[in-house]
Amino acid sequence: MASINTHYDKLSAGYLFPEIARRTQAFLNAHSGASVMRLGIGNTTEPLPKSAIAGLHDAVDQMAHVETYRGYADGGEGEPEMREALAKRYAKYGVELDASEVFVSDGAKSDSANIQSIFGLDNVIAVQDPAYPVYVESNVIAGRTGEAIDDQYEGLVYMPCIEANGFVPDVPDREVDLIYICSPNNPTGAVANKARLRAFVNYAREHEAVIIYDAAYAGYISDADLPKSIYEIEGAKSCAIEINSFSKDTGFTGVRLGWTVVPMDLVVEDAVPGKVNALWGRRQNTFFNGASNIVQLGALSVFTEDGERECREMIAYYMENARIIRTGLESLCLTVFGGVHAPYLWVKTPGGMSSWDFFDKLLSEAHVVGTPGSGFGPAGEGYFRLSAFGHRENIEQAVASIQANLQL
Repeated sequence: MASINTHYDKLSAGYLFPEIARRTQAFLNAHSGASVMRLGIGNTTEPLPKSAIAGLHDAVDQMAHVETYRGYADGGEGEPEMREALAKRYAKYGVELDASEVFVSDGAKSDSANIQSIFGLDNVIAVQDPAYPVYVESNVIAGRTGEAIDDQYEGLVYMPCIEANGFVPDVPDREVDLIYICSPNNPTGAVANKARLRAFVNYAREHEAVIIYDAAYAGYISDADLPKSIYEIEGAKSCAIEINSFSKDTGFTGVRLGWTVVPMDLVVEDAVPGKVNALWGRRQNTFFNGASNIVQLGALSVFTEDGERECREMIAYYMENARIIRTGLESLCLTVFGGVHAPYLWVKTPGGMSSWDFFDKLLSEAHVVGTPGSGFGPAGEGYFRLSAFGHRENIEQAVASIQANLQL
């Protein structure tokens, strides 16, 4: 008789975003004619850069002619042109990569979930808390955890991100094998400086651990002293995998394109240099036929001078939204973090209110939807995530409603 993977049953009841949708719909059903303004969305809203549109059209046109038609790539690692272009992007950060170390995919989320499959099930996992849910839940499904008790899974090591440490975690206080870090962070908006990342690299090298570094929001960092890649830290190529995306700085959330860097220098127990790189290549070729060649060829346009400028303009648009939200909330004497080098703002709930109680209060009084911090992990309780993704007029309308209607 066929059986199911019972590890799915360990997942906390009700995924965060479906629960937000359920509560929002219940409010609308109970208040006929009401509308809501959404500041919880982690989805880009503005049109793709003009260069990207032109590149995508050109890539589609290539498929119409036998001379330029492309079917399957030679492997699931990505089109050679894209891998080379990404390696050259790292060179601007002072990081030397070979194109063979870059694997193109359909997005950072899927890579973040799938990367754990090349590691043994007995690995001990450390995650930032709060954290993007996929880091935790992919390991739950794989069977590396016990049950959830008080919103923490048995067997996981949680690294609290709290106000006292600037929402950037300290290294684990025990020995672990895989360490998930996201910087700039979703949901807190915090960015790890070089000293904080150096501490993690030193820990990983000492304990022969591997850092899985999510840099999907690196394009939003405007301070040249803050690292956009963990490989800016000496020694990181021997202990870190980096995952990134075109979603948030190029607007490809629905188009889908990302990449993962697995350095040849990366070593783990009983494996020679290059083995982890080969394993990820094997995984991608076994389960994945590669990201759309149309999308990859189209995205090459964003590496041009015009394309880079247009992406910077998109980022500036969202960061101005973040400034508007932050200024509006601070005018109400709310405590706000983030929103400086990331499109997310991390708001301390007033009066010790729970995250979900503040969700209901903001929705009922201001008709604004955000994201309860507790949905990202236990340390997120007492905080609330707001997103700068949205049309300017909608952002301004939502902030004005909060200022006028939220009762504090």
